[in-house]
Amino acid sequence: MRAEPIATPHAFHAEGPVWWPEWSLEGPGELRYVDMFAGDVLTVRGDDVERVHVGKIAAALRPRGKGGALVALERGFALSDNNDLSDLQVMQPIWSDPAIRFNDGGCDPMGNFYCGTMAYDQTPGAASLYLLTTDGMASPVLGDLTIANGIGWSPEGETAYFNDTPTRTVSAFDWEPETGLTERRPWVTLPDDVKGNPDGLWVDQEGGVWIALYGGSAVHRYVDGKLSEVVEVPGVTNVTACTFGGADLQTLYITTSRENVPDGEQPLAGAVFSCEPGVGGLPVAPFGA
Repeated sequence: MRAEPIATPHAFHAEGPVWWPEWSLEGPGELRYVDMFAGDVLTVRGDDVERVHVGKIAAALRPRGKGGALVALERGFALSDNNDLSDLQVMQPIWSDPAIRFNDGGCDPMGNFYCGTMAYDQTPGAASLYLLTTDGMASPVLGDLTIANGIGWSPEGETAYFNDTPTRTVSAFDWEPETGLTERRPWVTLPDDVKGNPDGLWVDQEGGVWIALYGGSAVHRYVDGKLSEVVEVPGVTNVTACTFGGADLQTLYITTSRENVPDGEQPLAGAVFSCEPGVGGLPVAPFGA
C-alpha cells in the first residue's frame, strides 16, 4: 500500500496524531497532532490547519473523557476543559533538568496517561516512562530507556506495546488495572534489512500493531509478532506516528518530519499522509480526569 498526503506540509516535526469525535462540531470527528518543536497543537480541517501554541515543546496530546484535552509539554503536563484549548492550565514541571523532555505517550484502558521522555542529545539510558494517573499524580514507572516512544493497548486491554526507538525492538507488557505494566518482553525486533527505527504506534480492531518507522519511509503492521502489511510513505524518510480516524475509523493517518532533512530535499516532509488499509483502528483512549 501507498499513503498519499492529505494536504501540503504544515509542520516541521509532526507527531502524535489523534482522532476524536467530540472535537468536531459536525461530522465524525477531527484530526489533531503536534508540531513538536514549535510547541503547537494543530487541528486539520480540510486543506486548512488551525494552530494553537501551548509551550516550548508540544510532545503529545489526548482527549479528556469529560471534554477538552491533556497535553504533554517539555517537562510537565497541561489540562484544558475546552476543546479549543482556550483555558489550558499548565501543571508544575515534574523535573528540573533542561536536557530531558517528554516525547510520546498514550492512555491505558482505565484512562491513565503513560508518557515517555528522552534526552535532547539522545543519551543512552537517560529516558524514562512516566505515569500520570487520573487523580493527577505523576511518577516514573520504567527507566534506563533512550527514546521512549509509541505506546498502545490490545483490543482486550491485557497487553501493551511500547517502543524504545534505538533498540529497534517493539516490547510487549502484561497490563492489569491493579498492577499496571508488568512482564516486559521483546515482541518484534526489526531485522537488519529493514530501514528505520520504531517510532509511534497504533493498534487496530483486529489486534494488529501499526509501527511508524523513523528513517524508514513506511509504516509496518505486525500480527502476533509477524509482519503483515507495509504502507509506503513516498518521498519522506522520517515517518513519526500514525492513528486511525474518519468514518468508522477506517482511515490510517500518518505524520512525518523534516527533522534531519537538508533544506530543499523532501518537499513533502512534515505533511500528514493517509490511506485506507482495509481494517479499522481502535478509538483513542481518553484521559479519564
